[in-house]
Amino acid sequence: MLLVVDNGSVYTGSIIECLKEIKADHKRVAFDKITEQDIENSRYIVLSGRTRNDPLMNMTNSKLIRYALAEKKPLLGICYGAEILAITLGGTIRKMEQPRHGIHEATVLKENFLCSGKLKVFESHSYKVSALDSCFDTIASSDACKFEMFQYRDQNIFGTQFHPEMSEDGKRLLKNFTSAKN
Repeated sequence: MLLVVDNGSVYTGSIIECLKEIKADHKRVAFDKITEQDIENSRYIVLSGRTRNDPLMNMTNSKLIRYALAEKKPLLGICYGAEILAITLGGTIRKMEQPRHGIHEATVLKENFLCSGKLKVFESHSYKVSALDSCFDTIASSDACKFEMFQYRDQNIFGTQFHPEMSEDGKRLLKNFTSAKN
């Protein structure tokens, strides 16, 4: 089962619709309602975006990131999920000069099983990952975000600054993620 951690993003419903389209077994749980059983029963974890900052949300998502690392479970952090992934493991974020919204192009820089080439991605954010720890590899970048997509070492732990649930290229990425091996 894929555990979708709902951090209050307006796009979480679109993640669920995408997972239904690709017939991925999933469970949506609000960040403050997750149980140990939800975590243990998950094969994959997706961290959604958010609309507001919340210390409990940050602690819960950081805990899930550390759990995924320890248990070698595939994890995909989307927008805020990517930002908290970076922060939890030594990176930083910063406010952008201009908010980014709509379809933009990202270029894949490193071979991976999720995507390749040029991607049309949907962005909706005013913060971005500004630095990554050396434990990460940059997978894709764009003219506004150096770290559009990144991966933790050789594990199936990824962050996307963009919202894959909102574009066709992104939906293919989500489908490929659901086939990741633990």
